[in-house]
Amino acid sequence: MAITENDIQSVKQRFGIIGNAPMLNNAVRVAMQVAPTEMSVLITGESGSGKESFSKIIHSLSPRKHGQFIAINCGSIPEGTIDSELFGHEKGSFTGAHESRKGYFEVTNGGTIFLDEIGEMPLGTQARLLRVLENGEFIKVGSSKVLKTDVRVVAATNVNLMHKVENSKFREDLYYRLNSVPIFVPPLRERGKDQELLFRKFASDFAERYKVKPISLTEEAKEVLLKYRFPGNIRQLKNLVDQISVLSTETKEINAEVLQSYLPNQTSLPALYKDVAGQDLSEREILYKVLFDMRKDVNELKRIVLESVGNPLNAAQIVKENPHLFAEVQPERSISREPVVLNLNGNGKPSEEAAAEVQDISHEAEDDSLSIEKKEKELIMRALRKNNNKRKYAARDLGISERTLYRKIKEYELES
Repeated sequence: MAITENDIQSVKQRFGIIGNAPMLNNAVRVAMQVAPTEMSVLITGESGSGKESFSKIIHSLSPRKHGQFIAINCGSIPEGTIDSELFGHEKGSFTGAHESRKGYFEVTNGGTIFLDEIGEMPLGTQARLLRVLENGEFIKVGSSKVLKTDVRVVAATNVNLMHKVENSKFREDLYYRLNSVPIFVPPLRERGKDQELLFRKFASDFAERYKVKPISLTEEAKEVLLKYRFPGNIRQLKNLVDQISVLSTETKEINAEVLQSYLPNQTSLPALYKDVAGQDLSEREILYKVLFDMRKDVNELKRIVLESVGNPLNAAQIVKENPHLFAEVQPERSISREPVVLNLNGNGKPSEEAAAEVQDISHEAEDDSLSIEKKEKELIMRALRKNNNKRKYAARDLGISERTLYRKIKEYELES
């Protein structure tokens, strides 16, 4: 059955979801579509964006709605006890286990478990969770008996799990098993006018709770609100409204200046560096690029020196035409070698000694231009040999992306 806009609005009203942003409506629609199935769902979004509400939609609209629903924050459970919390333990299985205990997967049999911050789950626990997802089986801590459970898992994360997979901090097979159906919950800053709707809703709730007049915003204050990034998302906005409602006693109409005084100062976030193709670059790749650019400048500077030696009268003009190469040169940072002495003969040409020195500089420039490439090529070859030519793991050892490694292999003609 097709899901209409009225259906979406009805579900949002039922679960207290405020807003009409297209991305928000799409997230609700996907949750409604996947709810009647038994598929695993991975909800992604920033902290405070309201991911748990979507797990409740999925459970409440599913055949399991009469079963138990449990929400667990994987990041708040210590690594040493999370297995016991999820799968239970037998009496005496570890210090302090004075009696047998049922875990959440046993208690929630026939229901739904919402695993928030799944990216914080330890690798050992991830292996146990994968077995539950694939076979519906688990073993209590300190037991050898295999138990069965019928639980639907809805997971959520505020981090990039694929990056964790690449860094061997999250199981790849578990990632794809959880990510059967992805749902993205947009951050508040990408929801436009929803910020105003949420502001009014929180102001009204606070006024009703404490029997006071609700605060409101002037038009200029609304513009300030829409421009603010809200890194804490809905949670931060709610706290802001409550704070202003309590502290603003002189007037209930909040202007731009007053609102600005309650907003934390936001420093400019560093822009993510991108290459010419618009792809994100890692810190190591940025360092490589800086080194290569420096090498190019040094080689260009040496070329200019060679040209000026051949015709010293043009040296001043060359410096004038290439100020970017000479602007930052400091005497105390110069290369620790004897300066080139231009012993000119009667014809205004360099002497044999000067010519020999120039030849040395020429060879040095050529050697420098190859040294970084040679070392980089050797590192790539060693990483490939170490990992039996498996590029994924070689890239991980080198600290670069697979895309960058593929490009380097092609550049250095290392393909077998």
